[in-house]
Amino acid sequence: MLHNVPYWRLSGFYFFYFAFVGIMSPYWGLYLKSLGFASTQIAVLISLATVMRMFAPTLWGWLADKRGKRVDIVQLSALLALFFFLGVFVDSHFSWLFVVLALMSFFWSASLPLVEALTLSHLKDAAHHYGRVRLWGSVGFIFMVVGLGYWLDFHPVGTIPWFVLGSLAGLLLLSRHIPEGQVAPHGHKQGSIWHVLRQPEVLALIVACFLMSAAHGSYYIFYSIYLVDHGYSKSQVGWLWAIGVVSEIVVFLFAPHLFKRFSAAAVLLASLLLATVRFAIIAWAVDVAALMVLAQGLHAATFGAFHAAAVSLVHHHFHGRHQSKGQALYSSVAFGAGGTFGGLLSGYLWDRAGASWTFTGSALSAFFGVLVFGLAMSAHRRRMPS
Repeated sequence: MLHNVPYWRLSGFYFFYFAFVGIMSPYWGLYLKSLGFASTQIAVLISLATVMRMFAPTLWGWLADKRGKRVDIVQLSALLALFFFLGVFVDSHFSWLFVVLALMSFFWSASLPLVEALTLSHLKDAAHHYGRVRLWGSVGFIFMVVGLGYWLDFHPVGTIPWFVLGSLAGLLLLSRHIPEGQVAPHGHKQGSIWHVLRQPEVLALIVACFLMSAAHGSYYIFYSIYLVDHGYSKSQVGWLWAIGVVSEIVVFLFAPHLFKRFSAAAVLLASLLLATVRFAIIAWAVDVAALMVLAQGLHAATFGAFHAAAVSLVHHHFHGRHQSKGQALYSSVAFGAGGTFGGLLSGYLWDRAGASWTFTGSALSAFFGVLVFGLAMSAHRRRMPS
């Protein structure tokens, strides 16, 4: 089924991209804390990646669709992300790191939406096998999050930047071997991207993605700190993160069967509902290890199934000449604006309301997503001819 797809080259890119995430999400906050930064400063520095995802992917996606060449931009962004990250080794003052991480994030955030579009272009009519390619990103995440967790039990957190550098170098290497994908032909009937965006179901999808990403803001910034503060070792933290990503891999493997039985919209709605449950458990049962394992297992729904469904829906609504712009918009609004809002709000709430109420806010954000997308689905069904 995938014999004409550059499977290992695309999978290798995902591996190194999410190996980078497997360092930054669980451990970068611990590194910044070791430098003496306050929780608000940590939230600001970590949120820079999501701030850049608000507009950088859309800019690069628009350029890629206009030029018709996506691989060149992926390669350039990987090179410049690596170059600017080297500044981390020069100084550790807040203002310096702010500039360095902002520049690194601007270029790093450009690549994933374009590679998503390239992957779907290569898959063509086999788009339901997207998960079989994407799962190697989850493998990269697990490899790094577990391995680095054990490393940090015996070595200082000051070694973390070297692992980040290695993952960015791998990303650059793999970007040199990804072939360009053919953009599906399109006709004039497709209309402008603004016509697509005005559709109620598309607006609801964008809002739901924003709210789901906002719900994960506290998780990606403070979850590791939260666990360590409650007595978990760094290797235990790594395994909890890994449990979440293993469950995500299972979803990606069985995604073709899942989407044969349920619509992408139904999967997305169920994922939002399960995210509400997950963050409520994290908020109020952190000292019960079994419930933390359960909550991490729900990552299969809140990221794995949700992301696969969202990418599928975006691909359905934004096609042809809007393909790269659609994936970039999804990245910008969800992971960019939503992640930034959730991350900065969690930094504000962490010191003022406490950890439990911060994660309760995450649960409420996901629940609002249930309401928005659920109502839109009901309205869409009523508009459909019987």
